[in-house]
Amino acid sequence: MIKHAARLLPSRRDYAELPRSWRQDILAGITVGVVALPLALAFGISSGVGAAAGLITAVVAGLVAAVFGGSHVQVSGPTGAMAVILAPVVAQHGLGSIALVTVLAGLIVLGAGVTGLGRAVTFIPWPVIEGFTLGIAVIIGLQQVPAAFGQDAPAGSRTLVAAWHVVSHADWSAAIYPLGVVAVVAVLMVVLPRLHRGIPESLTAVVVVTVLVAVFSLPVADIGELPSQLPAPVLPHADVAALRTLVGAALAIAALAAIESLLSARVAATMAPTGPYDPDRELVGQGLASVASGVFGGMPATGAIARTAVNIRSGARTRMAAIVHSLVLLAVVYLATGPVSTVPLSALAGVLVVTSFRMISVGTARTILRSTRSDAVTFVLTAVITVCFDLVDAVVIGILVAAFFALRGVANRSSVVREELPGPPQPGDDRIALLRLDGAMFFGVADRISNAISETGHPQTSVVVIRLSRLGMLDATGAHTLAQIAAELEARGITVIIKGVQPEHMNLLTNVGVLESLRHENHLLDSLDEAITHARSHAVRSASG
Repeated sequence: MIKHAARLLPSRRDYAELPRSWRQDILAGITVGVVALPLALAFGISSGVGAAAGLITAVVAGLVAAVFGGSHVQVSGPTGAMAVILAPVVAQHGLGSIALVTVLAGLIVLGAGVTGLGRAVTFIPWPVIEGFTLGIAVIIGLQQVPAAFGQDAPAGSRTLVAAWHVVSHADWSAAIYPLGVVAVVAVLMVVLPRLHRGIPESLTAVVVVTVLVAVFSLPVADIGELPSQLPAPVLPHADVAALRTLVGAALAIAALAAIESLLSARVAATMAPTGPYDPDRELVGQGLASVASGVFGGMPATGAIARTAVNIRSGARTRMAAIVHSLVLLAVVYLATGPVSTVPLSALAGVLVVTSFRMISVGTARTILRSTRSDAVTFVLTAVITVCFDLVDAVVIGILVAAFFALRGVANRSSVVREELPGPPQPGDDRIALLRLDGAMFFGVADRISNAISETGHPQTSVVVIRLSRLGMLDATGAHTLAQIAAELEARGITVIIKGVQPEHMNLLTNVGVLESLRHENHLLDSLDEAITHARSHAVRSASG
């Protein structure tokens, strides 16, 4: 217990590489901070919480997650997925509920890490992950439509419906200016990396269009006033009624935060030569990060795969890089909120439109669609549900659909095979049925296998030998069905011999009564030769009787 708790806390080992990599870490942190600034502002606005909350989240949550998280190179803060799920919460419960729901979600994620639920992410299939990512990318792009047209999104509408309403009711004479800003930002973000990879394209694009808007006095809305310092920490007020109405939203946010953070950390572990990550500690760090963010007036945070990728590509080796990233953003809060407040909202919309397109991997989608029909259906269904309904529901339904197809595949490979008896034929062999169970014996196939076994015999059959040595999976339903099969055959006067029970199945077969259904304890054998010899002795006695 003490060892488990110690594993979840920061230690000197977290910075073992720092003496050799501190220069790289500092440069990587500065680079990520520059990249994160426009994204933090944009995701804050997109979520409905505001640009200030996005910036505060990047500073506070980014710092806490860097220190306490389970990945050496993960960068945390506001993300597109969180903005997507937070927007309806703001619309339904109001802006005043965000601090409380952020702290509640953080405590839930923290509890999941302490109780060891971090490794559950390994059960999420790849098509579900990619379908979820595709759906998030589409939603992020659709969320920018109102800002791109210089309009407010219709209150209470889903993202797809709101985007369609804005486009269909657009005032094109006014919309041409914000749309032009979006187009310039998009072009710059595409072209600048081709000129030089070291140029921070999103920040450069935002600075350029901000200057152009100011010079030509274009009629586009800007971010507005930002805080010039971090607000004092305040515990959110919580009464029973508020907790009751927000607990559902907090659970959904916590589920998304855990899933997104663990997926991002898993991807980061494959990209960086810094060793594996600790999923339970990652949840602890993300939970504490959201709690701290809520106390300071921010929004829920998660691991951000785009910023994490930039961090790794910039040479980060320890968590010092993510710490520096937060300090860079903190310097912006205290030194540069005046210029930042003049940034056009449509410029941030342009940044997120390009970001959403970059999240879509056409090659990955093509690979999944060409793989198997079940994986393709899972991928498409997860993406559609993500866009049209709810993010957490999409993951849950995607996992259930993938599980259904997986179980169906196992069921299709499960069968009962009647084998020829080994060795030269002997008198009475026509009274023996040697059956081999292949694959799995579980709730999905138990009834089918039961019917197959029952139908293998004929009126002269007096002994049935059931081989279980090739049975890979057995659950309580399958074991109970075997007990029923044995009891039914024995009641008909047919001797049942079970051969080759695997050690991991023995307790289950014993507990559900399979062994009690046999006529004699000697009818449970390990050797096929012994089983056939014993069956032949019964068959001979039956024939002579």
